[in-house]
This record gives sequence, C-alpha cells and structure tokens, in this order.
Amino acid sequence: MHRSAHLDTFARDNLPPAEQWPELPQSPDTQYPERLNAAVELLDRMVERGFGDAIALRTDAASCTYYQLYVRVNQIAHALRERMGLVPGNRVLLRGTNNPMMAACLLATIKAGLVAVPTMPLLRARDLAPVVAKAKVSAALCDIALRDELDALARETPALKQVMFFNDGSGAFDALETHLAAMPTRFAACDTAQDDVALIAFTSGTTGTPKGTMHFHRDIVAMCDLFPRHVLRPGPDDVFCGTPPLAFTFGLGGMLCFPMRVGASVVLLERGTPETLLGAIQRHRASVLFTAPTMYRQMAAIVKRFDLSSLKKCVSAGEALPDATRQLWKEATGIEIIDGIGSTEMIHIFISSPPESVRRGAIGKVVPGYEARIVDDQMNELPPETVGKLAVKGPTGCRYLADARQLNYVKKGWNLPGDTFRMDADGYFYYQARSDDMIVSGGYNIAGPEVEAALMMHDAVAECGVIGVPDDARGQIVKAFVVLEPGYTGDAALAAALQDFVKRTIAPYKYPRAVEFRESLPRTETGKLQRFRLRSG
Repeated sequence: MHRSAHLDTFARDNLPPAEQWPELPQSPDTQYPERLNAAVELLDRMVERGFGDAIALRTDAASCTYYQLYVRVNQIAHALRERMGLVPGNRVLLRGTNNPMMAACLLATIKAGLVAVPTMPLLRARDLAPVVAKAKVSAALCDIALRDELDALARETPALKQVMFFNDGSGAFDALETHLAAMPTRFAACDTAQDDVALIAFTSGTTGTPKGTMHFHRDIVAMCDLFPRHVLRPGPDDVFCGTPPLAFTFGLGGMLCFPMRVGASVVLLERGTPETLLGAIQRHRASVLFTAPTMYRQMAAIVKRFDLSSLKKCVSAGEALPDATRQLWKEATGIEIIDGIGSTEMIHIFISSPPESVRRGAIGKVVPGYEARIVDDQMNELPPETVGKLAVKGPTGCRYLADARQLNYVKKGWNLPGDTFRMDADGYFYYQARSDDMIVSGGYNIAGPEVEAALMMHDAVAECGVIGVPDDARGQIVKAFVVLEPGYTGDAALAAALQDFVKRTIAPYKYPRAVEFRESLPRTETGKLQRFRLRSG
C-alpha cells in the first residue's frame, strides 16, 4: 500500500485483511504512477490534451464542454472542502438521476480526495439508512428532486450531519448552486495514492442485503483501459447513450468514465423508457448504446419508428442476455450486441467479445488483462465443456467494506462472482446460471436462465423468471413466472402450450412443471431480476 492522502482513515481501516484479497495481477494497460487521482485522469488530462472545447455531457436542454465541466467540478470540490469542511477520506453520499450535476458532483468528490458513495435514485430512506451506517457517511450531495427521502433519512440518521442539494436555483442556503459562483474555478486536486479508496459502490441487492464494494483510484482508471480499449474501442467522435444509473458501476463506466477517457461525449437521460431512449439516440445521433437485455427486447418492437442510422455499437450487461433477444435486436437493427459479464465487486466487465468475434450462445472470451477459469468446489480447474463455477482475477477485484462475505467471494486468490459457466475449447464462456439459481430436479441439474431463454422464444412471452420450488417427489421442480405480451390470456391452455413449447425447444426434462402468470416481475433499479423475491413469494 502506498502512502495515503486520507486524513480520515476509515476506508483503509475497513478494507479486508490483505490475506483475504484476491490476487491483482496488473496488465500492460494498467501500469499507473503511485500518485493517481481518477478525476484528474478523466477530466484534467483531457483538457490538457486539447479537448477543452469538445462536448463532454449532453442533455436535451443543453450541452457541457470538457472545460465547462472542469470548472464546475473545481467549484464543487472547493464547496466540499471549504464550505462543508470535509477532509480527504470522508465519505459523501451522492443522490441523483443521470444528469450533468450528478456527474460533476461525483467527479468533484473524487478529485477532492473524498470517497464517493453513489446510490440508486429510487432508493427510499429505509434503503439508504444501512448504507449510511455501513459506510459511516456524514455528508451528502442530493438532487433537489430527491429531497423528500433524504430529509426523511436525515431525521432518522443523526450521523448524517450535512446535506446540500444541487439542481436547486432557489438561492436557499442549503442549495449547492448558491455557493458555487463564489468558489474559485481552479482546484488543486488531492494528491491521492493510486490505492486510496475513491468509491464505495453498493451491490444492487439481487440476493438480499447489499454489500459495499471498495474501489481505488486505479480501479476506476483501469476499468476504462480494459473492456473499452480491447472490446468496445470507442473514439473521440463517439456519442454514448443509455440507461444504467451512474450509481451502478455498469453506468459509471458506460455513462461517464468510458467516454471521458477518450474525449467522447455522453447523453445523460434522467428517465429511460424504450421510447425516450430511442428518441435520444435519434436526436443526439448516438453511436454507442449501453442498456439491459429487457430494454433491448422492448425497443426491438418499436425500433422502425426511429432513425438509428448513427448507432454502431450496443452493449448489454447487468443480467443474462437471452439469445432470442440478441437475435431480435440484430434482425431489427442489423447490430450484433456486445454482451458482457461484470460485477460490482470487479467494477466492470471482464468477459466479452467484440461484434466480429461473437459466438452464438456465448458471452465471449476473457477481456485482455483478466484471467478466467472454470473450477469445482475445491477450486480445481475443470476441463473444457465442464459446467462449474466461474473464477476470475485481474487488475481489479473484490474488497468488501467490513463484510464477512469476503471469504465467500475470494478463494485462493481468485474472485468467485457466484456464476455457473462452461468454457469451450476455444476459450468462449457460456453462462448457465447464478450458482444459487441452479435447480436440482429428479437428479438433473437445470439452469433457470436456459429455461427462461427458451420461454422468451415464444411469441406470447414478454418477460419471464424461472426458479426451483420444493417438491416432495423430485426435491425441486422448475417454476416459471411469466409476463405476457398484450393480447394473450394467462390460462391453463396457454400454460400447457408454453410447457410443450419448452419441451420441443430444449431437453424435455427441463420444462416448467408449474407456470404462474404475473403482471410484472420484481427487478432492481438496474433491471436485474430479483429471483430471491420470487422464491419468497
């Protein structure tokens, strides 16, 4: 560990013991100096390289150049350090939708040597309270549109001593904008070590209690120099667009850091529906799209109403991409989706392939800089075409904030994201299921996502989720929760038709012996299916 710039040492003090860390082999792409500030690398360096007049952030209302963003970030950093009296290492809760001020606040927090704790916009006070308690947060920057829940949180959480609201032109004393005009336009960035914690990202809660994942300044820069450099390959003329929130590391990369690393621009959308997203691509001539599989499927049905001639690359992550959705999007647009698997613990995507190297049914190959293998329960490497647990290591890795679950995620130097995979002889990885989503029925191992993918090929199915439920005779049976397309009726006849369809599509023993029709499925704010809520009824 290098000499820390943090005066508040909470983050470093609460890293897991060194012996519980994964191995972190650095690649030629991730050789960084000992003193490194991620915000300086992403913003100040781009201004120095001549991108000051280039557009960085776009909305329907306005655009912001790299230099304008640089000035605003510096003013916010001054407000954090001088107006709020925060010192390097203090944690700052960040609350906002994808908008320019949220982006500027995030960068300013990191530039000032503070630790950013971004949170999903739809979280309620009761969801935020354990985050604030776990990360010992005393200050927050919050979009005025989300004030109600933050006020409720402050009443319940005395430790949250300071809150300032942005996008607030009221002139109120607790409005950030009230103080910015008086702040200098230059700010001497905190001289952080490359391994000072810059970000605590909380997992999205697909499996219950969220965990705080701690990322260094070098991790934020490294995620920009691995998957984007080798798979996405963006350039300064690209215009990024998408739906993942900045509080989700998939969104932090795709909706802010990746475009900034190459001098490109990004369209920030506060609300993402199929119509608003397609409309934004058309209006802003977006060329790179980041969103979740569900959104690709929904957009495919209406894509002909929009001019998407500017769109060149589409990235999917966050949950498994069914092949039916990939083919539907390709038929509608001619674009092969870049699928990827990453994790909040690893900060971003570590398995993917560029469009020209896609193999049907596979997510892709390991991203250069990472290593991946399939292992058994004893961490022995398994031969090709054998189903087992995915193990990964590379320049980024899991370090939970004071959490015993570190021992489950890291074993013998490898990160275990909790996914079941198989790898073919050519090194392509095929997703099977979350390890805890494997269904054992009558002695057979059945991957829920495979059954979901089969169901999604039926014209009547808009969405579905598959789990195992207890059964006296078989141990478990496969149960499908199905949301129907308009015009279909969820009755016994359709349930039987879906069961027969699955039997004809994949191995017959995998068919859902129970089918329940639902109006909607429980999902996280990032679009991930919450199977644990299906299991709990």
